[in-house]
Amino acid sequence: MISLGVCATRTVARRKLREHIDHEGVNNKDAFISSTTPGMTFREQAERWISSLPTRRRRPVKPATIFGWRHALDRWVLPTLGHKQLAEVSNGALRELVEAMTAGGLAPKTIVNYSQVPKMVLASVVDAEGEQLYPRKWNHDFVGMPIVNKEKQHRPTVTGAEIGDLTIRAAYRFAVLFALLAGTGLRAGEALALKPSDFSPDFGVLHVTRSIWHGREQDPKTPAAVREVDIAEPLAALLQVFAEGKTGYIFATRSGRPVAQRNVHRAAGVGLHAFRRFRTETLRRARVPEDLIGLWLGHAPHSVTDLYAGGLQNDRVWRREWCDHVGLGFSIGLIGAIPGVSRDLKKAA
Repeated sequence: MISLGVCATRTVARRKLREHIDHEGVNNKDAFISSTTPGMTFREQAERWISSLPTRRRRPVKPATIFGWRHALDRWVLPTLGHKQLAEVSNGALRELVEAMTAGGLAPKTIVNYSQVPKMVLASVVDAEGEQLYPRKWNHDFVGMPIVNKEKQHRPTVTGAEIGDLTIRAAYRFAVLFALLAGTGLRAGEALALKPSDFSPDFGVLHVTRSIWHGREQDPKTPAAVREVDIAEPLAALLQVFAEGKTGYIFATRSGRPVAQRNVHRAAGVGLHAFRRFRTETLRRARVPEDLIGLWLGHAPHSVTDLYAGGLQNDRVWRREWCDHVGLGFSIGLIGAIPGVSRDLKKAA
């Protein structure tokens, strides 16, 4: 029984009752859902969500992406939000998470990325008609979401002189791999998945069809990453010598498995994406058409015009002219001097 005080008329009584209901949030959608559906914690739904990602029909998620989201859940999201009921996860809860990650010293970009995970978990809860049960209007000002200053983001790169030095100092197979990464802009996983059959007979054209993640083959990052990459003549000659006699992965261990990316990173002493940035800078300096840069780097088209110009990828003469014009942007060093030297180094490695 609820006392509404003295009401002169039924109309006044009804008005006071509506005001009380609105104040208590009885008719609020979240309150209705929480009182009419079985209680489920955020942790339970998060586990359901992440286990569904690799097998869902539309846009199944790559293992590397799932690995990153799993880390975000285990390290930050679940310790802060895991015990809450789904209806309780709103702007206030997200604010708690942002404050926890900020106190933990995470970079603004990382906080923004990890904050997407609870949003995706909550959005995955739908009814029989596919309608979200917990729709949210996220208020980034209220939650204190950091603003990412792209100018201040850490984007390590390498110079042509540093790459040339690496090809001299590093062990032979790593030197060849560094030259390949810097001379083509391949992603590390794409380079480690290469086999001799992926190249044209003269090694002047590379067909990217797979990638390696944690020692296992998978499709490249995006559909646009399945592509042809033209290779400058000095690098093509080096790769042809290096791949001679190999049938499996070009960059493999003695057991035939692909080299672990962490070992490559350790040998390079710099993030492997730095080589990809170097290639991008080299292509931009040479004023290579953006369509061709996107093709060689495996970037998806951004506009209808890009889609209309998609046929340019089949013009191999045009591509080869630009490839020869750009070159590598660095000196391969001793290993690329002459084929005989390369062979000798190969035997000594």
